[in-house]
Amino acid sequence: MLAALALTVLFIVGEALVMYWKGGFLMALIPLALLVVWLFYVRFETGLLLMALLTPFSINVALLPGTELSMPVEPMMILFTLMFFFRVLVAKNYDLRILRHPVSLLLLASLAWWVVTSCTSRLPLVSFKYLLARLWFVVPFYFAAVQIFRSHTRIRQFYWAYAIGLGIVILIATSKTLGNFSDLQTLHRVMRPFYNDHTAYGCAIALLLPASMHFIFAHSHRGWRRVLTLLLFAGLCIGLFFSYCRAAWISVLAAIGVYVLIRMGMKVKWMVLLFGLGVGMFFIYQNDVLYKLGKNKQDSSYDLAGQVKSISNISTDASNLERLNRWASAVRLWKESPIVGVGPGTYQFLYASYQKSYQLSVISTNAGNLGNAHSEYIGPMTEQGLPGVLLVVAIFLTTFATGVRVYRTAKDPAVARTALAFTLSLLTYYVHGVFNNFLDTDKLSVPFWAFTAVVVALDLYSEKKGVKRSEEE
Repeated sequence: MLAALALTVLFIVGEALVMYWKGGFLMALIPLALLVVWLFYVRFETGLLLMALLTPFSINVALLPGTELSMPVEPMMILFTLMFFFRVLVAKNYDLRILRHPVSLLLLASLAWWVVTSCTSRLPLVSFKYLLARLWFVVPFYFAAVQIFRSHTRIRQFYWAYAIGLGIVILIATSKTLGNFSDLQTLHRVMRPFYNDHTAYGCAIALLLPASMHFIFAHSHRGWRRVLTLLLFAGLCIGLFFSYCRAAWISVLAAIGVYVLIRMGMKVKWMVLLFGLGVGMFFIYQNDVLYKLGKNKQDSSYDLAGQVKSISNISTDASNLERLNRWASAVRLWKESPIVGVGPGTYQFLYASYQKSYQLSVISTNAGNLGNAHSEYIGPMTEQGLPGVLLVVAIFLTTFATGVRVYRTAKDPAVARTALAFTLSLLTYYVHGVFNNFLDTDKLSVPFWAFTAVVVALDLYSEKKGVKRSEEE
């Protein structure tokens, strides 16, 4: 059987090469697509791991005018989503407890609101395309993954699949960094073509760091596995440093601070109250704070100290000024339609006329063709109205609270540590989401929704202290 499978794979790959030489790129994809279909049919869970491995290498390709897909991963996601629905309808073995979990209910409510706001959108075609893309991110890596992650082995395999892919990209980017330490613009581009932006690259690395730290000390990683995990963790730290992504650095520091609070036994509600108090104090004293920030003239720099100081520069730093411009434009858009917003995915096509000349930076364009709102909170508020952003916040808070609860109630210490690690990984994105939004890309949606699925799976399928397993099921 193995020999027959190996010969079949070699034959299909050979056919793909011949078709490429004779018939072009699209013809070469036919046998490879058939191979993927076969894999998804007979090895459904392996298909999920394969997509995780390939995601860091995916590249946007314009297949049709006005339509781009991240190749080869997005076509695989579409196929995986269709096959998942087919399996659910035919086998009818999906665990309905997943759909009843609070995180799932909020996510379903969010998707339903997406449908409503797509119908009321200023650009309905754009919004429904955006909705479809969100479905093939969420369905495989959350709704399918929760049941797959019932096995702790699958959790480790998924982590390693994505980490190996990202680790190779870090090696390539770091090698391109050597000799260019004094050129910040070059340092911002070394991760291309795999990551279009150094902020997305830094965000992905930050997302993996807490989970990587966990696996260093995991009992399942001993000997050569522990050495490999240490090497990966070191590579992630190097990649994070040379990403020069300030938001990623802040998110990691925030995760460390929250870890200390959790270890001290602080309840989630007090953490949320503390955060809310900090936000409230900012708005109360915003004039004094903005005055102090306005006196900072340190621009982005390849020097670490300078880069850190530039975080609070809102007077001359082009990146910070452009972000403030996008936020201000987003708020103006939102005020015109505060309940249903302007429609999912439409901000980037509408914000140009909402810019003010006095808020433009040197990197702003009058055409407004530089992308989204640069916030995982302000963006949904503008595009889906107030209910949209409230649902986003509710999903994040509920997932975080679920992870902390599993950490404190799981009977198996290994499960507790795993839940905490992946919760802190997600926290890095919650913090990073203040400054950027990447859940409309496969690069971050894949690990984000998969890590959310890990937390929910551990909550559903792990044994709790003082509760018998039979009672849980």
